[in-house]
Amino acid sequence: MEKLNPYIGLLGRFMIVLIFPLSGFAKAAGFSGTQAYMDSVGVPGMLLPLALLLEFGGALAIVVGWQTRIAAFLFAGFSLLTALVFHNQLGDQMQFLMFMKNVSMAGGFLLLGRYGAGELSLDHWSRNRARAAVVG
Repeated sequence: MEKLNPYIGLLGRFMIVLIFPLSGFAKAAGFSGTQAYMDSVGVPGMLLPLALLLEFGGALAIVVGWQTRIAAFLFAGFSLLTALVFHNQLGDQMQFLMFMKNVSMAGGFLLLGRYGAGELSLDHWSRNRARAAVVG
């Protein structure tokens, strides 16, 4: 099982962010509608490009394991904020489930931020390369 750990880490990173580019494509396809919805709940619609940057760029960073801890902490905050702002109608069962999904994802991102990307990552590769340069 130990030999599978690097692959499990890579698969886990892919799975935890898969929802974000999919959601980002939907937001981008209905850009003006998404901005209007954001405005309707008190979030400036002009922040949508930043959300899309995180959903696409941050997801890519997590998958390849580049600056993973920073991206993971950003996603944890994003997940909690979106839970509180967009899924706060907790009397509605679907909104309650969406709220809890976001809280659960934030927990996973906190763990990823704490423990890092693992062996199959650019973070691991660059750390080992830097060590080799200091030693050699």
